[in-house]
Amino acid sequence: MCYLVAKKFGSVGCSALQTTHGQHLVELKKRIIDKVGTDKIQLVTISRPSAYGEYEPYHFCDTEDEFERTVAKM
Repeated sequence: MCYLVAKKFGSVGCSALQTTHGQHLVELKKRIIDKVGTDKIQLVTISRPSAYGEYEPYHFCDTEDEFERTVAKM
């Protein structure tokens, strides 16, 4: 289990999605990067949010669709 985190550069907080490692995660990240690029949004995969205070506060999304919509609005 891991978390995919999206953070807008220069802003406070992030959006996160609990997911699993593997090809599906790679495809999700590629799909998001194709939509929003990498110049404003940082996408990282972390093991546990409590270890990464620099991304707080976390907004946890329940679904991939919700996560993608949230990142697109950043």
